[in-house]
Amino acid sequence: MTALAPTYARYDVTFESGSGCVLVDADGVEYLDFLSGIAVNNLGHCHPAVVSVVQEQVARLMHISNLFYNAPNVELAARLTARSFGEFVFFCNSGAEANEAAIKLVRKARPRGDLIVAHDAFHGRTYGALSATPQEAKQAPFAPLVPGFIALPAQEVPAAVGASTAAVLIEPVQGESGVNIMDPELLASIRSACDAAGAALVFDEVQTGMGRTGSLWAYEQVGVVPDAMTLAKGLGGGLPIGALVIGERLRDVFAPGDHGSTFAGGPVVSSAALAVLDVIDDEAFLAGVREQGERLLEGLRELPGVLSARGRGLMVAAEVDGGAPELAKRALLEQRLIINATGPTTLRFLPPLIVTAEQVDDALGRLDALLS
Repeated sequence: MTALAPTYARYDVTFESGSGCVLVDADGVEYLDFLSGIAVNNLGHCHPAVVSVVQEQVARLMHISNLFYNAPNVELAARLTARSFGEFVFFCNSGAEANEAAIKLVRKARPRGDLIVAHDAFHGRTYGALSATPQEAKQAPFAPLVPGFIALPAQEVPAAVGASTAAVLIEPVQGESGVNIMDPELLASIRSACDAAGAALVFDEVQTGMGRTGSLWAYEQVGVVPDAMTLAKGLGGGLPIGALVIGERLRDVFAPGDHGSTFAGGPVVSSAALAVLDVIDDEAFLAGVREQGERLLEGLRELPGVLSARGRGLMVAAEVDGGAPELAKRALLEQRLIINATGPTTLRFLPPLIVTAEQVDDALGRLDALLS
């Protein structure tokens, strides 16, 4: 029993160290990590480039507030806009906070407008982000929620966009509900509908961004450019940072005092994010992500008990013949393989983007031992 609030169903494992794709528990037992802290440790654990810049920055300056500039944060904003459609970046501390900022942005752009979201979406657990997450089990205990959200099956979204729509908020690949890949033609239809109605299109790339799908941003693979996108998870190499990247349509909406955050965009997390970008923003590296993702997908499809597998890059899910949560638990405790279940029959795989072919094969072998 601990003094931690009981908001997580934790496994009875305590990790004490990690390197690359390997974690070590309090008893010195090694585990192969194919979850990456839920798509956070995209460069694995304790990547030397990230550790080095963080140690250097911590010794020099940790926090000054956003009343002043800090050089790493200014450089990070420039890097993110140069490598995307962005004009400005608002920094925060998490994906939920990035989505909260996006909600405020589009509501100011079209006052009192509705936000349309897709069924099975997950955008966070704070009140605005939760209101954009149409999952009854997550929303019901905390009603009433923020008004003005319309949840529809994804294919019905284009027809619902109109003059009262502030924005469509959508994940190019839905992560928490099981790696559901949005049809590029559907996303193009949503883009066209938003343009016709003068509404904004916001992509939630909290999980898909930073190389996870095999390109720096998932939108690059679908040929649809949003007006804003939200980032977090893999951006800081293990440290908490989120960002709202704002494109041309919305660039002049926010004014001083409209939004803020005490800790956001500090020099330490910004330095970490720059180090992560230095590694990931490289076509050869991203080609490796795509290659290992295909290796993982093909291997999963050959395993007994796997009904199907889907994914993009190293964001992968497998449908199994029932009992996915128990299988994920057995993988941890019996095979020392870290994965998770996103539903009764769905296993999710989010290995570090530095994973090797040998480690992919190792993970497949461990899973095979459970399924055979």
